[in-house]
Amino acid sequence: MSEELEKEERMYKSIIKTIKQAPLEEFYASGHRTCQGCESALLMRYLAKISGERTIVVGATGCMYVANTTYYTTSWVVPWVHTQLGGSGGAALGTAAALRALMRKGKIKEEPINVIVFCGDLGCADMGLSGVSNAMTYDYNLLIILYDNESSANTDIQETSMTPYGAQTSFSRPGTARRIMKRRWKKSVVPMIIAGHRNVRYAATTSPAYPLDTLNKIKKALSAGGPTFIHSLDPCPKGWDYDPMYSHELGTLAVETGIWPLYEYIDGKIIYNEPTKGIVEGRIKRKPVREYLEKQGRFSHFVEEDFEHFQKMVDEMYESWEIPGVMPIKSVELARK
Repeated sequence: MSEELEKEERMYKSIIKTIKQAPLEEFYASGHRTCQGCESALLMRYLAKISGERTIVVGATGCMYVANTTYYTTSWVVPWVHTQLGGSGGAALGTAAALRALMRKGKIKEEPINVIVFCGDLGCADMGLSGVSNAMTYDYNLLIILYDNESSANTDIQETSMTPYGAQTSFSRPGTARRIMKRRWKKSVVPMIIAGHRNVRYAATTSPAYPLDTLNKIKKALSAGGPTFIHSLDPCPKGWDYDPMYSHELGTLAVETGIWPLYEYIDGKIIYNEPTKGIVEGRIKRKPVREYLEKQGRFSHFVEEDFEHFQKMVDEMYESWEIPGVMPIKSVELARK
């Protein structure tokens, strides 16, 4: 069997179909100090559970670094390394390259060892993006996960390029002179990765509110070979200003309203997942974005025209983009129709 076919086998023949098939072992243990209702903590649990004990986790500075490694304690059962805010890509590349060199020289046993790097808004989408892009250009086996809570949460909820239109943060409060401080639309990171790095075989968006979808995407990313990338939208009770009991509900609403499309990029093809598949195929109608926005205090200053603008922008993602909800580009031929 060729190497390519072996990768296909690993990627598709081991799909988890029910939650009972998920591994029982936990490598991200209790005792961490994340906020109640933190969906990023759930994502960390998923990635550790799926990757197993032969894994090295690298974490950039961010709220998940602060919460999981309080002085002399950690919830990571597997080896864990801290890197500076903008160093996640370099740390991923260096770790994967070091493992390959050690195995080649016979210093350690030759076996699959997962290298997973997690980084937040600043560490992956903003100041860390250049390092992540560099890591994506080499053919080392590594997975970079962007845990996206739409702010810089470890420094008390500051605005980032992931912060959605109009959301108030500790540094961008609405005022009488200017009600909407954040006027830019959120950056699309996965399309940037797949458009700019042809050697990337697998990239995806996910949400911890869909456990099976998330578990399988991490599994596929680790099996695909080469550099892979996952972008997870993680509701944050503190930053988004809601009761922690609604974290899962907000995660599903983000998908059902079309604000956060779930999809995979596999070998050049886009595959939609969960409700997004039905939405794109026209079988499921998107819920109004108001249902999602009104449940969060960070949008409490919105007036009718703000809700309408947000809805218009989401509608445009599905009706005017080349790939619905993914690529904000339209070909000349399609634009002329």
